Amino acid sequence: MTPVASYRAVVLVYAALGILLALVFMRLSALVEVGGVPDGAVSSPGNMLGITRSRNIVLRLSGLFALDSFAGGFVVQSFAAYWFYLRFGAEPAMLGAIFFWANVFAGFSALVASRLAARVGLVRTMVFTHLPSNVLLILVPLMPSLSLAVLVLLLRFSISQMDVPARQSYIMAVVPAEERSAAGGFTGVARTTGAAISPLFVGFLFAKPSLISAPFFIAGTLKIVYDLLLYKAFVAIQPPEEQSRDTEV
Repeated sequence: MTPVASYRAVVLVYAALGILLALVFMRLSALVEVGGVPDGAVSSPGNMLGITRSRNIVLRLSGLFALDSFAGGFVVQSFAAYWFYLRFGAEPAMLGAIFFWANVFAGFSALVASRLAARVGLVRTMVFTHLPSNVLLILVPLMPSLSLAVLVLLLRFSISQMDVPARQSYIMAVVPAEERSAAGGFTGVARTTGAAISPLFVGFLFAKPSLISAPFFIAGTLKIVYDLLLYKAFVAIQPPEEQSRDTEV
């Protein structure tokens, strides 16, 4: 296939999978929702789209998640792949193999998150795995060879997704049951908005050869700031399950 045709095929397959996913979600029953919503808990203009009692914590989390996603937008996989091409001349076939294994490692890291969270708590799982991941992110462009850069990248992905299930679980655990859908939607929009802004700046950075590695440094630094702010603000706010566990211990 020609390059244009091959890229077009990837986009069409991606769209088809999105439609399939939508159909699967449509088959879910009402049993997935929390039953017995109290009176007055429904969405209205006065209660910020269904969020009332958890408004303060949802707004704070949304701001932090927006910062994290804004930072992550500097190093989305398309930009990272392009950087490997610019820096080391990596071909598409090699890039496919690199990010295949990177995502495999990321998937396994997400599976380990629950066991770690059961031991140290959700917030500590988010922060203690995210911090070294971001240090490794900063180290990627400092590697002198392709093999070392790939090694550091794979090490980063092996722990980079542990915070994702912990983050989602934490949101659901610290808000009232009837506000979980609204809180998930609100924080999700905050993350999407943050991630949508940063690629604009990456384009300008990649336009200058001397700045092509800057996105890694910017992303890693901002993500470390996010980790420290998250830990300071929420380490003392434990979900009910963790409070019960500490009491038993």
